[in-house]
Amino acid sequence: MEIRTAAPQDLPAVTRLEALCFPPAEAAPKAAFRDRLAACPQTCWLLWEGDTLLAMVNGMTVQTPDLTDAMYETTALHDPAGPWLMIFGVDTHPDHRRRGYAGRLLRHAIQAARDQGRAGVVLTCKERLLPYYAKFGFVSEGVSASVHGGAVWYQMRLAF
Repeated sequence: MEIRTAAPQDLPAVTRLEALCFPPAEAAPKAAFRDRLAACPQTCWLLWEGDTLLAMVNGMTVQTPDLTDAMYETTALHDPAGPWLMIFGVDTHPDHRRRGYAGRLLRHAIQAARDQGRAGVVLTCKERLLPYYAKFGFVSEGVSASVHGGAVWYQMRLAF
């Protein structure tokens, strides 16, 4: 298995994985991933086994401490020197779940943020996933202002 950051040629694989993992209203479209892979590939980590993409953690670094819906829509908010790593998605291929792949990538992303001297990592998740992310040290800050995809999201923060 190999963990690496994404590249533009990964667009078909990441788009397929995202569509498998999220409902259409919540999944990032191909155009959004095209922009992310061009602007901030260093914040998209992929776990491959051969030519199979098993899992992905993707996001961007920003100056602001809270995840907003605007961040999903434009990479103009990405700042390579931003103190916060915002995670937009933690995806594991449905055929490869419950093997620790998402956790492995999430720990990798957290360590990368620490190594880069960031203030911390922020993500949003559905209520049922609060205990999962808490295992990594994330603390719930309650219901997020995000209404992405029409869902109720909880913001979680791991401050360093």
